[in-house]
Parts: sequence; C-alpha cells; structure tokens
Amino acid sequence: MFEPAPSGELVETAPPIITLRNAFAHPFDSAIAAARTCYATRLIGPEEITDKQRLNIGAATFYSGHHTVYQHAHFEFGLENISRHFVWSFLHAHPFYNSEQQSQRYVRLDRAHAYVPAQSLFFDEGSRAIYERSIAQSWNYYRELSAFLAGDARAILNDIWHVGPMSHLNRIEKIERSAGKRAIEIARYVLPIAAFTTMVHTISGIVLHRLWRMCSASDTPTEAREVIGQMVALARDVDPQFFERFGTEPLEELPEWGNRSVQSNASSAETSAGEPFANEFDAKLAGRTSKLIDYSPNAPRIAAEAYRAVLGQTESQCSEAEAIDRLLNPARNLYRLETLNVGVHAPAMRALQHANYTFAKKISHTADSQDQRHRMVPGSRPILTLSDTRNPDYITPMLLDNNARAKEIYERAMNEAWKTKNELLDRGVPAEIALYVLPNAKAIRLVESGSLLHLLHKWTMRTCFNAQEEIYRASMDELAQLREVHPQFARYVGPPCYVRAGITTPICTEGSHFCGVKVWLDFPNVTRRI
Repeated sequence: MFEPAPSGELVETAPPIITLRNAFAHPFDSAIAAARTCYATRLIGPEEITDKQRLNIGAATFYSGHHTVYQHAHFEFGLENISRHFVWSFLHAHPFYNSEQQSQRYVRLDRAHAYVPAQSLFFDEGSRAIYERSIAQSWNYYRELSAFLAGDARAILNDIWHVGPMSHLNRIEKIERSAGKRAIEIARYVLPIAAFTTMVHTISGIVLHRLWRMCSASDTPTEAREVIGQMVALARDVDPQFFERFGTEPLEELPEWGNRSVQSNASSAETSAGEPFANEFDAKLAGRTSKLIDYSPNAPRIAAEAYRAVLGQTESQCSEAEAIDRLLNPARNLYRLETLNVGVHAPAMRALQHANYTFAKKISHTADSQDQRHRMVPGSRPILTLSDTRNPDYITPMLLDNNARAKEIYERAMNEAWKTKNELLDRGVPAEIALYVLPNAKAIRLVESGSLLHLLHKWTMRTCFNAQEEIYRASMDELAQLREVHPQFARYVGPPCYVRAGITTPICTEGSHFCGVKVWLDFPNVTRRI
C-alpha cells in the first residue's frame, strides 16, 4: 500500500508544549475590582479586594452570567506540538482570540512532525503502524511535489517579471526564492491535517473558561482536553482563584452528536452519511467556489439612511447614490485608503454594518484555516467526524493543471490518504483519530455571513494576487455576485492597488512582495496565473 519512507525516517511526535508567556499578576482580584468599580464613585484597584468580596462578588458575577469582568485579564500562551486540525476545529473556530501561527505557505517542512495519539487509548499495534506509515508517506509526496512544481512556478514567474539571461542577478535570485515558496504552498496540500504547528495564542480569562467547558465540542476532543487542560493549569499557577472558585469542568454530552444519530437514509458500508450532504451542497454551488445564498435586498437604501443618520442630513441633502459614493469612493473617503483597518471606529463607515450577505462555499481544509481568521465574517463549519465521506473529497490547486506527472502524484496521495482513513475506521479506530491522516486538501463546505463593512476589508485583502489561491477565487466569486445584486456597492471594491490607483502612492501596499502584475489597470478582468 505504501512506498517506503526515506531510509531511517520516522514520524516525529511529542506531547504538546504549552508555555505561559505573559499574564496579569492578579487576574481574579482585577476582575472583582472591575465589578466593584461599576457601583463605586471612584476607580477600585485589585489591591483593595477582600476575601468577602472575592466570595460574594465572584459568585454573583460568574454564576449570573456577568462575565465581562473576567475578560480584562489576558493570557499569552506559546503552543508547540499541536495539530493543525485541532487549531482549525477548535482554537480558531470562534472569534475571541489572537494568534500568530507558523505558515505552511512560506515555511518548508522538512520533518515528518505530527500528532500521533497514545496507542493504549486508540490503537492496536497494527493500526498505529498504518497511521504512522500514512503520515510518513505524506511527507514523501510533499517533497516530490515541491521538486516537481518549482520549475513550473519559476517559468510562470519569469514570464510575469520578464526575466531572461540578461536580467539582474538579484531579480533572478528573487524569482528563485519565490518559485520555491510557490511550490511548497501547493505541495502542502498533501500533508496530513495531523501535522504539527507552533503559535503564539492570546485569549481573555473568560474565553479560557469557555474553552475548558467546551473542549469536547470539536473533531479533536482528546487533543483539546490535553492542550486546554495545560493552559488552565498554567493560569491556575498564576492565580488559583481564577478557576478553583468556580469549578468549571468540560461538558461531556453535546447535542450535535446526539442530534446526528437519526438518518433519513441508511448508509451502506461503501457510502458514509456525509456523501449525500456533500453531493447536495456541491449541486447548489453550481460550479462556483462561493455562492450567494442570501442578502439584504434593501441594503443600499438602508446604508444610505444610516449614513444620513450619522451626519444628521435629510434625503434631499444627501441622496442614496450620494451617500454610497461618499462611503465607498476612495477619492472621497480617506478611510478606504487606510491599511490600518479602522472601519468599525469610523462613524460613517459603520453604516455598512446594515448590509449583510451570506455565502455557501467549498474550499480546502488548509485554505479554510486561513479564511476563518477573518473572524468578523463568521462561518458554520462542518464537524468532519459527522460528515466524513468514504470516497476521496478534495480540492486541486491550479498549478497542478499543466503538470501531468505532478497531478498524478497528487491524485495518488489523495487516494491513499482516504484508503488509509477508511482502513483505520474499518479496524475500529475512532473517527476522531482516523481523520487526522486526511490531507490539507480535504474539502470543507461551510456557510459564511458578514456585513458589507467586514466583507469590504476581506475582499480588499483577498482579491490581491498574493492572497491564498482558493480564498482569492471565493472572493472573486463573491464580488461578481455583489455586482449582480448591488452594483453600486461593487464599483469601488477590489484589491488595495485597485482602490488606491490614481489617488495615492504607493499603489501596491505589498512593497517588495508586489506580484508583478498591474492588476489595477483592468480589475476585475485580469487573469491570475499562479
């Protein structure tokens, strides 16, 4: 089933390493002091808090749901040896965090370094061997594709940048580096979602309470319980009261799993319950990456009314067309030129909060891991253990389309990953564990909604040619559909270079990472080649 791994290569695994990099000195007393300040004639300091106040105010605020006082304290963690699947399924599945995560797009992963659960809990010896061989083989395919695709990427970039034998050495070296990064960006699609990552992760105290309570509410409950448990332990070391006064424990029964037990159709051994859902969802997409399924039909009128309310103007003083032009025309609204995302702080721009759009979209696990970082455009993402498919279900990046040999390697990697996952399931390995061997290319189907204010920021960033390919495609789909329903909104929406062209310099905000294409001259009628 598997080709041998390179001589002597093993899958490296290790327990998660969780460190507390920064924290409040007295998080619990700070929370009680904040609560007291609400009813005091002056600011209350944490050093003033008494045992009686800790007991009475702590219980009164926590158990009655007045949790904002526990949001002031923040904890900055360093997380190592955690899987990308855990990050996608749990750590980044909500909006209340900040992370800086190691990039698979730009960091070459030379080691087969991944999550392997304890054999005594989930595996017999044979199943563990199958799991580890699959992980090791994924890295073999990653290396092969990296080598195959570098030449293709180099050829495209040389053409875009008009590189020839007489080109300056610095430009040639820059293209070589960029080609290598483009190659590993595509090769990473074959890596397993079990692959380890490293990050700095900062959350508030109340979010840490919630994560501990909800650590089973994901595809990775075992890993979540271990990682969040260590985070809670470190917070307790700083201030035992912050957790011990309330006795928060993880929920053991969750309705998603209970409600999923009733099926409309019996599934065979060859077709899991996730296959009908996938087929139905894809049919509704009708070939798009992202499809508009709902929107505010009167959004232009409502946005204009909201804008007039901010400025205290009548309709005769500011028409709908005038209000929209003032809001979106970068020549008239300096906020549109800000690289610092100030929209929610600008009174006028908040008028765009009242226009809302909902999309159904299908992108890969690796692309969605990036897409979900747009936390103000939240999505309803699948529980993979409940929507698994027996048949391979993956996304293919466009750089593979013109390289038959690379595409054959890619498709073999996909087929082997699903074959291994199915074999593990058939051997009795829980779906929670078996799904870790699936590749980054695994298709994710989700429903995503956002206001025009937050979609405007996303579309500006993700229609840039440097954006991740799939998120770029989804954003272009979404903009095309916005033009159909609300062309007055879409007129001034596009990548930073398009928004800034003719108004300010530099036109491209990417600096030395300029893509080499003058996109602003003919957006959206431009073709992205890589």
